[in-house]
Amino acid sequence: MASKTSARLAALTVAAVCSAASTVVLTSPAHADAVRVHDIQGTTRVSPYAGEQVTDVAGIVTGVRGYGSSRGFWMQDPQPDADPATSEGVFVFTSSTPKVAVGDAVTVSGTVSEYVPGGTSSGNQSLTEITRPTVTVVSTGNAVPAATAVSARSVPRAYAPAGDPAAGGSVNALPLRPATYALDYYESLEGMNVQVADARVVGASDPYTELWVTVKPWENPSHRGGTVYGSYDAQNTGRLQIQSLGKPADFPDANVGDTLAGTTTGPLDYNQYGGYTLVASEIGTLESGGLERETTREQTRGELAVATYNVENLDPSDDTFDAHAAAIVHNLSSPDIVSLEEIQDDNGATDDGTVAAGRTVGKLIDAIVAAGGPRYDWRSIDPADGEDGGQPGGNIRQAFLFNPERVSFTDRSGGDATTATGVTKVRGKAALTLSPGRVDPANPAWEDSRKPLAGEFVFRGRTVFVIANHFNSKGGDQGLTAQYQPPVRGSETQRHLQAKAVNTFVKEILGAQKNADVIALGDINDFEFSDTARILEDGGALWSAVKSLPRSERYSYVYQGNSQVLDQILVSPSVRHGGHLSYDSVHVNAEFHDQISDHDPQVLRFRP
Repeated sequence: MASKTSARLAALTVAAVCSAASTVVLTSPAHADAVRVHDIQGTTRVSPYAGEQVTDVAGIVTGVRGYGSSRGFWMQDPQPDADPATSEGVFVFTSSTPKVAVGDAVTVSGTVSEYVPGGTSSGNQSLTEITRPTVTVVSTGNAVPAATAVSARSVPRAYAPAGDPAAGGSVNALPLRPATYALDYYESLEGMNVQVADARVVGASDPYTELWVTVKPWENPSHRGGTVYGSYDAQNTGRLQIQSLGKPADFPDANVGDTLAGTTTGPLDYNQYGGYTLVASEIGTLESGGLERETTREQTRGELAVATYNVENLDPSDDTFDAHAAAIVHNLSSPDIVSLEEIQDDNGATDDGTVAAGRTVGKLIDAIVAAGGPRYDWRSIDPADGEDGGQPGGNIRQAFLFNPERVSFTDRSGGDATTATGVTKVRGKAALTLSPGRVDPANPAWEDSRKPLAGEFVFRGRTVFVIANHFNSKGGDQGLTAQYQPPVRGSETQRHLQAKAVNTFVKEILGAQKNADVIALGDINDFEFSDTARILEDGGALWSAVKSLPRSERYSYVYQGNSQVLDQILVSPSVRHGGHLSYDSVHVNAEFHDQISDHDPQVLRFRP
């Protein structure tokens, strides 16, 4: 996946396009005929006053944000109307640190604006704001309007209405139906003071003082306390992002399955990193769910154990080698073959033409030995500089680790960044022309993306073909809370082409030897129910073994509170039907606040 850190830093450098605010303190009441907050918010996602000046809009300050690039405050009208579709809260963008305090009664004059977090190209919904404000403090120390409880009872089961085809699939102009759709319900509370009670954590705390909770703990639950994303048609409506309102030191280090006991209260915002977000001025007390890192069983003497593990931009300067080694040795029980994704070159993100990764892989192998594991051998192919995407200068690639005491590698020279390996027959059985070799590297499907690495292994006299993959990321796809419903998943186009290329190569192997043992694995960056997976599986050439698990255990990644499959191990018919197949998604990272990678490794055991 693309680096979230770099995206955040880039976002924070974007200058706001509004002038500084002015504040006047008076004691006279607001004008009785002024436009009210619910008038501004209206009954759709876009304000009927967008682009217009409003005068003396009254409200009580419920939260103040004096940091970051979106400084301002939330205010709420203590005299609501009777329409559940109209929010009583609104954000006032001041650009500089606001000169108001929670509990101030204010009137605000300014321009109503619709701000799209992430820009219009993101497809996100817009946030209704009052910009270029003149703020008048009428009185101080007032009671803040009572927080609206967001609960399992209040959030509808349906996620979002279908967008208007005449508007390109946008829901912006549709009347809000907060009793019918979850996204409409959250929109009807935009800017208001809300709270959740005893909310279970479904997305661990991250470095940006964010976490995810659910108000519906029974909604598609994982066996470890999360919420499983199992279908495009079954969105998890109870998820809500929690941020801290200026108190990062007090933000809990939460894991999936923990609970924020008591109430978590604050204004409901909308941002580009997860949509509707409760910006908490009060956070519930963290109660541990006791989540522990999993350990898979050791393979038996006759089983071949093959794993995939995305080590998240690993380079020699990282301090995670010992932790990764411990995970491989102790949690994965030292698999015979490990496909590593996101191995960076020997100087990481320094962009100086370096492409070799011997230091990176060698440091990991040494750490594995120090942790009590085997001394793995390894194979890989250096990419052409800057051609495989990922962090600029990092030249990420896949690499095979293998235990030479248990498995041997069949070397056939000539593989490089641009030369394709092929399939031939040797003594009536399939063989690779290059091993290690790259699969169809000139195919446009791999433009600015990682090319698959193929290798030929032998275990107890049986040849096993392994294809290590790292497909195109989901970067640029519209979010689940986008204004376009259903959201557009533009990144799928390239993954579909990549899946076709791998499927074609596997069929060439099976065409040469019908009962060949083939494993295609790695960070597929797509779900087991996706079209990408179906194309990989086309014609029965492969089958995603994660589907052998109960639905509550099918995940390797947690994104926006959804436990989901991105990493997969797919197998040919002889592996699937040969008996004794065992699959494990080993949860050591994705659910934890102190993760060393954002991916969980996967392990397949079978008898070739």
